[in-house]
Amino acid sequence: MWDQGWAGDIIALLVEAKEAVEKARAAGLVGLDHSAVHSIRTRYGRLTAKGWAANPSPTVGNHYGVNKKAANLLVRLDGQRSDVLRFVADFDAPFDNNQAERDVRMVKLQQKISGSWRTLAGAQSYCAIRSYIATMRKHDVDVLAGLRQLFAGPVWLPAGT
Repeated sequence: MWDQGWAGDIIALLVEAKEAVEKARAAGLVGLDHSAVHSIRTRYGRLTAKGWAANPSPTVGNHYGVNKKAANLLVRLDGQRSDVLRFVADFDAPFDNNQAERDVRMVKLQQKISGSWRTLAGAQSYCAIRSYIATMRKHDVDVLAGLRQLFAGPVWLPAGT
């Protein structure tokens, strides 16, 4: 890959912020203090600026020597800054989107195997079933028992918040 120090520094900052959030959550806090959040955001801004300095925009018509991967990463990190750092201010927001990717993976696999969905209603039914199963797993409910209950008796629903 490419060697750019700012990228490693951003990774280190995000891991440090994740650890601070985990420590605060373990201590029973509902958020980081404002000075910690401000410090993280300020450092993040400095590191993206460092990235832009290392990867200046090319002159019109001259893209020689431009590291497209680094520039594309910077566009996302800088343009979606509030989304990248959401977990710092909102403890309900996950640090990563792995769960969302896992939820979509089965849908994409099913689509790849069959080639496409035959009807929109079939795709919606499949997604509803997968969503119900994922919700049961997140609430530590036995999936098979929950599906039996769905067809035989009172439907299991997660407790309201």
